Amino acid sequence: MGAKRFLSALFVFLFLLGSSAMPGKNLRARRPCKRMVFYFHDIIYNGKNSKNATAAIVGAPAWGNMTILAGQNHFGNMVVFDDPITLDNNLHSAPVGRAQGFYLYDKRDIFTAWLGFSFVFNSTEHKGSINFAGADPLMNKKRDISVIGGTGDFFMTRGVATLMTDAFEGEVYFRLRVDIKLYEYL
Repeated sequence: MGAKRFLSALFVFLFLLGSSAMPGKNLRARRPCKRMVFYFHDIIYNGKNSKNATAAIVGAPAWGNMTILAGQNHFGNMVVFDDPITLDNNLHSAPVGRAQGFYLYDKRDIFTAWLGFSFVFNSTEHKGSINFAGADPLMNKKRDISVIGGTGDFFMTRGVATLMTDAFEGEVYFRLRVDIKLYEYL
């Protein structure tokens, strides 16, 4: 009786192992269930533009200061922001929400940052927030970061956001095009 029970359990175990060990057979190509494109506009405080600034350096290495980004690659700077989000690339368009969060310049030898932020919507079309986090290798034309959650219309959402630097003016202003692809998980 013990041998039969063992063989039955072994068969069930191997069957389950075989069906889950080859995930490629059970996966289908996933397409986004929702896709949105927004622009966010970042104006870094430089000591002279306090009325227009939407971002500020809040942490700097010993050799840096709080109004000028640290030397090459801005290594060690931490910037917080509260940037307008628009549906087109015009800074003066009506905002549909705010991009709120921070970025850290995290590599000495390569121009790159780590981002953690939310899109907080205040429009009639969208209510709630979408949360993002990930590495941003700024020198790449297109970069992907993770969509890690949300609230309201975007409750517990998951997906990928593709970032593209759409414009920049020195070290004071840049605009990102954010192509968001949200997915449903079954």
